[in-house]
Amino acid sequence: WQCFRALCCKGPPPPRPEYDLVCIGLSGSGKTSLLSQLCSESLENIVSTTGFSIKAVPFQNAILNVKELGGADNIRKYWSRYYQGSQGVIFVLDSASSEDDLETARNELHSALQHPQLCTLPFLILANHQDKPAARSVQEV
Repeated sequence: WQCFRALCCKGPPPPRPEYDLVCIGLSGSGKTSLLSQLCSESLENIVSTTGFSIKAVPFQNAILNVKELGGADNIRKYWSRYYQGSQGVIFVLDSASSEDDLETARNELHSALQHPQLCTLPFLILANHQDKPAARSVQEV
Protein backbone atom coordinates (compact mmCIF):
# COMPACT_ATOMS: atom_id res chain seq x y z
CA TRP A 1 0.00 0.00 0.00
CA GLN A 2 2.81 2.41 0.85
CA CYS A 3 4.53 1.66 -2.44
CA PHE A 4 1.26 2.19 -4.39
CA ARG A 5 0.65 5.51 -2.63
CA ALA A 6 4.21 6.63 -3.32
CA LEU A 7 3.88 5.86 -7.03
CA CYS A 8 0.30 6.97 -7.70
CA CYS A 9 -0.60 9.60 -5.16
CA LYS A 10 2.10 12.20 -5.55
CA GLY A 11 -0.50 14.89 -6.04
CA PRO A 12 -0.53 17.55 -8.72
CA PRO A 13 2.72 18.68 -10.29
CA PRO A 14 4.20 21.85 -8.86
CA PRO A 15 2.77 24.99 -10.45
CA ARG A 16 4.75 26.59 -13.25
CA PRO A 17 5.56 30.25 -12.84
CA GLU A 18 3.45 32.59 -14.97
CA TYR A 19 4.65 35.75 -16.69
CA ASP A 20 2.49 38.49 -18.20
CA LEU A 21 3.66 39.82 -21.56
CA VAL A 22 2.25 42.34 -24.00
CA CYS A 23 2.53 41.69 -27.75
CA ILE A 24 2.39 44.75 -30.00
CA GLY A 25 3.07 45.60 -33.64
CA LEU A 26 1.32 47.05 -36.65
CA SER A 27 -1.66 45.33 -38.25
CA GLY A 28 -0.59 42.42 -40.44
CA SER A 29 2.80 42.00 -38.76
CA GLY A 30 1.92 38.44 -37.69
CA LYS A 31 1.16 38.75 -33.97
CA THR A 32 -1.91 36.49 -34.06
CA SER A 33 -0.18 33.90 -36.25
CA LEU A 34 2.84 33.85 -33.94
CA LEU A 35 0.75 33.23 -30.85
CA SER A 36 -1.43 30.65 -32.60
CA GLN A 37 1.72 28.81 -33.68
CA LEU A 38 3.13 28.86 -30.13
CA CYS A 39 -0.19 27.48 -28.82
CA SER A 40 -0.27 24.76 -31.51
CA GLU A 41 -3.53 26.15 -32.90
CA SER A 42 -4.64 26.05 -36.51
CA LEU A 43 -3.26 28.80 -38.69
CA GLU A 44 -6.27 28.67 -41.01
CA ASN A 45 -8.86 31.46 -40.89
CA ILE A 46 -6.76 33.82 -38.80
CA VAL A 47 -8.23 37.32 -38.69
CA SER A 48 -6.67 40.56 -37.46
CA THR A 49 -7.21 41.28 -33.80
CA THR A 50 -9.50 44.19 -33.11
CA GLY A 51 -9.00 45.37 -29.56
CA PHE A 52 -7.02 42.70 -27.75
CA SER A 53 -6.86 38.99 -27.02
CA ILE A 54 -5.11 37.00 -24.32
CA LYS A 55 -3.46 33.64 -24.85
CA ALA A 56 -1.75 31.39 -22.33
CA VAL A 57 1.36 30.03 -24.05
CA PRO A 58 2.56 26.92 -22.21
CA PHE A 59 6.22 26.03 -22.00
CA GLN A 60 7.79 23.20 -20.00
CA ASN A 61 8.99 25.45 -17.18
CA ALA A 62 6.64 28.43 -17.37
CA ILE A 63 3.41 29.83 -18.77
CA LEU A 64 3.39 33.09 -20.70
CA ASN A 65 0.13 35.01 -20.50
CA VAL A 66 0.37 37.11 -23.64
CA LYS A 67 -1.92 40.08 -24.16
CA GLU A 68 -1.97 40.73 -27.91
CA LEU A 69 -3.04 44.25 -28.83
CA GLY A 70 -4.52 45.05 -32.23
CA GLY A 71 -2.24 47.08 -34.48
CA ALA A 72 -4.71 49.16 -36.50
CA ASP A 73 -4.26 52.95 -36.61
CA ASN A 74 -7.33 53.62 -34.50
CA ILE A 75 -6.32 51.06 -31.82
CA ARG A 76 -2.62 51.87 -31.33
CA LYS A 77 -3.39 55.05 -29.41
CA TYR A 78 -4.96 52.86 -26.69
CA TRP A 79 -2.04 50.44 -26.32
CA SER A 80 -0.68 52.13 -23.21
CA ARG A 81 -3.91 51.38 -21.33
CA TYR A 82 -2.99 47.69 -21.44
CA TYR A 83 0.66 47.93 -20.39
CA GLN A 84 0.13 47.78 -16.61
CA GLY A 85 1.38 44.56 -15.04
CA SER A 86 3.44 43.54 -18.06
CA GLN A 87 6.72 41.78 -17.34
CA GLY A 88 8.01 41.79 -20.90
CA VAL A 89 7.22 42.99 -24.42
CA ILE A 90 7.10 41.22 -27.77
CA PHE A 91 7.24 43.69 -30.66
CA VAL A 92 6.39 41.99 -33.97
CA LEU A 93 7.65 43.70 -37.10
CA ASP A 94 6.79 42.83 -40.70
CA SER A 95 10.28 42.77 -42.19
CA ALA A 96 8.80 42.84 -45.71
CA SER A 97 6.61 45.90 -45.15
CA SER A 98 6.72 49.17 -47.07
CA GLU A 99 9.12 51.95 -46.08
CA ASP A 100 6.17 53.95 -44.70
CA ASP A 101 4.96 51.06 -42.56
CA LEU A 102 8.50 50.38 -41.39
CA GLU A 103 8.80 54.02 -40.33
CA THR A 104 5.46 53.81 -38.48
CA ALA A 105 6.60 50.60 -36.76
CA ARG A 106 9.89 52.29 -35.79
CA ASN A 107 7.97 55.19 -34.23
CA GLU A 108 5.66 52.83 -32.32
CA LEU A 109 8.63 50.81 -31.08
CA HIS A 110 10.44 53.94 -29.88
CA SER A 111 7.27 55.11 -28.14
CA ALA A 112 6.94 51.75 -26.36
CA LEU A 113 10.63 51.71 -25.40
CA GLN A 114 10.20 55.11 -23.74
CA HIS A 115 6.91 54.36 -21.98
CA PRO A 116 7.33 54.44 -18.17
CA GLN A 117 5.59 51.07 -17.71
CA LEU A 118 7.71 49.32 -20.35
CA CYS A 119 11.09 51.06 -20.47
CA THR A 120 12.70 48.78 -17.86
CA LEU A 121 11.25 45.54 -19.24
CA PRO A 122 12.86 42.99 -21.55
CA PHE A 123 11.88 43.52 -25.20
CA LEU A 124 11.86 40.87 -27.92
CA ILE A 125 11.79 42.41 -31.39
CA LEU A 126 10.68 39.75 -33.85
CA ALA A 127 11.40 40.47 -37.52
CA ASN A 128 8.57 38.41 -38.98
CA HIS A 129 7.91 37.38 -42.60
CA GLN A 130 11.56 36.55 -43.28
CA ASP A 131 10.32 34.01 -45.84
CA LYS A 132 9.01 36.73 -48.16
CA PRO A 133 11.20 37.92 -51.07
CA ALA A 134 11.01 41.56 -49.93
CA ALA A 135 12.14 40.77 -46.38
CA ARG A 136 14.87 42.97 -44.98
CA SER A 137 17.92 41.47 -43.33
CA VAL A 138 18.52 41.78 -39.60
CA GLN A 139 21.03 44.54 -40.29
CA GLU A 140 18.49 46.48 -42.39
CA VAL A 141 15.80 46.10 -39.75
